Amino acid sequence: MIVLGIETSCDETAAAVITGDGEILSNVVLSQIDVHRPYGGIVPEVAARAHLEFADLVVKQAMDEAGLGFDQLDAVAATGGPGLIGGVIVGVMTAKAIAASQGIPFVAVNHLEGHALTARLTDDVAFPYLLLLVSGGHSQLLIVRGVGDYTRLGTTIDDAVGEAFDKTAKMLGLGYPGGPPIEAAAAKGDATRFALPRPMRGKPGCHFSFSGLKAAVKRAIDALPPGALLDQDVFDMAASFQAAVADVIGERTQRALQEFKKQCPDGDSLVVAGGVAANTALRARLDEVAQQEGLRLAAPPLQLCTDNGAMIAWAGIERLKAGDVDGLDFAPRPRWPLDPDAPKAAGAGVKA
Repeated sequence: MIVLGIETSCDETAAAVITGDGEILSNVVLSQIDVHRPYGGIVPEVAARAHLEFADLVVKQAMDEAGLGFDQLDAVAATGGPGLIGGVIVGVMTAKAIAASQGIPFVAVNHLEGHALTARLTDDVAFPYLLLLVSGGHSQLLIVRGVGDYTRLGTTIDDAVGEAFDKTAKMLGLGYPGGPPIEAAAAKGDATRFALPRPMRGKPGCHFSFSGLKAAVKRAIDALPPGALLDQDVFDMAASFQAAVADVIGERTQRALQEFKKQCPDGDSLVVAGGVAANTALRARLDEVAQQEGLRLAAPPLQLCTDNGAMIAWAGIERLKAGDVDGLDFAPRPRWPLDPDAPKAAGAGVKA
């Protein structure tokens, strides 16, 4: 089985070709970071136009690097949602055109499921496992029992952790996206200098909250002596913020692990996925938590934590093996929860 995967849900135009046994034949990612950096965040209309301009070129490059023609594909998968709908439409329509022209199956992949199943590609993780999904748009804890079988234990009641990284970096003048520069600055800072809050820590359940932490960062910056932030101020604030995030996510995840072990006593893994999973300090904290609970931590390689076509192709393979395909009448979805039956978290609004 050879599957082409296409990812266009946010600000990466990506395509990859993967075999049924998990060999990555190509994995091409065209980032739009430089396009969106002047705006301090992603502009949906700009992202959609960039996907429209480059999707065909990225797909061609992925096929060329794999050394294959379209007639050698067994299926094509594309992110069908959730995401910025303009970009999702571009990827879905590109995949449908290939599927129709070659007479092969089309699979619409839930972008979140792509992240959720990546560890099965990279680390051969068996079901069930606990998933921590942390990115610019999502902060969730889910029990993964199988393909399409998810139980959400926790979500953010306001902002995603990746958004908190981006906004904090902007306040510190570190640019966009915020994750890598905050981690680099934190390595030079004193994490104890600023007494930042740990929202939701110690409260029942497994939900997250990060808007109060962002507000606390702003108050702490405003309380500094007037004038430009000194380099050490930036380093210390980055370190303090990163430590607060790691403490909160570590504690919330430990609670979820304890619930996971009750519901799935045969599960042995904690999986972390999404762009924020690239943060090494967070990975170290999660490894500690997993060991304390007697489980192992599985984290994909850094290049497969952020959005990529390989995760979509692999999720497509998993769905094909389960007998799932989609018709060419599939409608792209701006929202597509992994656990549609999960109740909305109080205050979550559209973040559910």
